[in-house]
Amino acid sequence: MIGYVTLGTNDLGRAAAFYDELLGLIGATRFMENDRFIAWAVAPDKPALSVTTPFDGNAATVGNGVMVAIAVTRPEQVQALHAKALELGGADEGAPGPRGSSGFYAGYFRDLDGNKLNAFCMTHS
Repeated sequence: MIGYVTLGTNDLGRAAAFYDELLGLIGATRFMENDRFIAWAVAPDKPALSVTTPFDGNAATVGNGVMVAIAVTRPEQVQALHAKALELGGADEGAPGPRGSSGFYAGYFRDLDGNKLNAFCMTHS
């Protein structure tokens, strides 16, 4: 259903370095870019995450209540993405671990512009 998610940034170069390293952990690479926009995906026909400087020229701001979830297959990947985000200067929003009893395992963080993301997987059906 989701084709891509776009997050605003006030520093495209800084955001690019953050997401190149972070998303590289799960095999995502840049597949589209120009002077204001970069998109990463594991394949061109899979959902993508992109960053852009706002088209209207105003500063990028964080959406209150907005979060992007990055799907992975194992808890170790959740832990690695969360740790890498913090290593790259992101902020912790909730350490990796199980959430509830449904098999949902997630770690929450903010990128360098304050956008909230998580990495998650399902540990059982």
